[in-house]
Amino acid sequence: MQKIAIYGKGGIGKSTTTSHLSAALAKMGKRVIQIGCDPKADSTLNLVGLNDPVLPVMDYMRMYDEEPEELSQIVKEGFGGVICIETGGPTPGLGCAGRGIITTFKLLEDLELFETYRPDVVLYDVLGDVVCGGFAAPIREGYAEEILIVTSGEKMALYAADNIYRAVENFEDRGYAKVKGLILNRRNVEDEEERVRAFAKERDLKILADIPRSAEIHACEDLGKTVIEGCPDAEISKIYMQLAKDLLHEE
Repeated sequence: MQKIAIYGKGGIGKSTTTSHLSAALAKMGKRVIQIGCDPKADSTLNLVGLNDPVLPVMDYMRMYDEEPEELSQIVKEGFGGVICIETGGPTPGLGCAGRGIITTFKLLEDLELFETYRPDVVLYDVLGDVVCGGFAAPIREGYAEEILIVTSGEKMALYAADNIYRAVENFEDRGYAKVKGLILNRRNVEDEEERVRAFAKERDLKILADIPRSAEIHACEDLGKTVIEGCPDAEISKIYMQLAKDLLHEE
């Protein structure tokens, strides 16, 4: 089982990247679980559709004042059979969002998520401006083995990417997850490619994919789809498919 966590500045395109990778892997015949680790609970919308979202774990616990007893209560199957889960978060202004991630992960262990679905790949979509508390759980608790950092050439995106990189480096000597590389999600700012390449070279990181701005992505997301589903023959779909192939650890 390959376990990958995807981090990056808020709004940089982590959920788009994660859902497209899930869809691409599923199209390749892989069993995939995607776990959204953001209080907004919007990670899996491109897989399940806008009108039938996943009930977040923390929402379930508030609604019923108890933990779910079955995976079917918090799991929804999306495009290509991707198993979709959202941690959700506390009532706005109350509680800690990071605790929601920790609570959810423990619950999924108790409900034997991985033993039940036996995935080939697990993708964690993590809110990642600051890697602390529950947001560091995929790295620190051994849930993920590889970290992908999504960034553009914008100053604050690279600043967040550096914070994430340094946080993972601090854990590396304990045998935790390692940064596999960067995904350049373009914003078409000045000297964008040069800035990201310089950032990657300084930290000895690979740029695993270069994702251009795409009208197809926006059009498909408006319909609650990935381009893998909505525009499978588009060039942008081929880029995501190639990234998925490159990430796989084939025996």
